[in-house]
Amino acid sequence: MEFADLAEQRQSDRRYDSRPVDRAQLVKCIEAARLAPSACNSQPWKFVVIDDSTLRDEAAEAVAGMGMNGFARQVPVFVAVVLEKMNLTARIGSVIKDKEYSLLDIGMAVENFCLQATALGLGTCIIGWFDERRMKRLLGVRHKRIPVVIAVGHPAAEHRPKARKPLDEMSSWNAY
Repeated sequence: MEFADLAEQRQSDRRYDSRPVDRAQLVKCIEAARLAPSACNSQPWKFVVIDDSTLRDEAAEAVAGMGMNGFARQVPVFVAVVLEKMNLTARIGSVIKDKEYSLLDIGMAVENFCLQATALGLGTCIIGWFDERRMKRLLGVRHKRIPVVIAVGHPAAEHRPKARKPLDEMSSWNAY
C-alpha cells in the first residue's frame, strides 16, 4: 500500500467486531511504534497491551466510565501508552526550548502504531478522554502519566471519507 493510501485509510474506529486480535499483529504495531523518532533518541514511552478479558473489561470502564467513549465496552484490545522519563539531554533541551518533547515523541510513536495497524487491516482509536487514575491503578502505574489509550480491533464499520481543511487553509509557503 502506498503511504498516501495508508494515511487516507487510517481513521478513528469506534465500532469493532468480536474477532480477537492476533498477538503477532500487535507485536508488529509495537515494533512500528518502537521505531518512531524521539528527541535525543529518548524513547519516553512504554506500550502496555491489555488483552486479558477481565482486565480489558475494567479498562473499558475506565475509558467509558466518564460519560464518553461508550464504544469502549466492545473494544477487544486496549494499549495504554505510559509516559516515561526522557533522557537527560532531551530533558535539558525540553526545558531550554520550552517544548514538551516527550509528548511530541509519544504522538509520533502512537501514529506509527496506528498506521501499522491500518496496514494490517486493524482499526484503532486514539483516546485521550478517560479516567487516568483508574487506568493507572488497574495497570499498577505509579508516579507516571498515561496520556493516551489506543483502542485496537477489527473494524465493524465502513471507511469514512476524510473531512479535512483544504491545503491552502492549513499550509503556506515562505510566510505565515
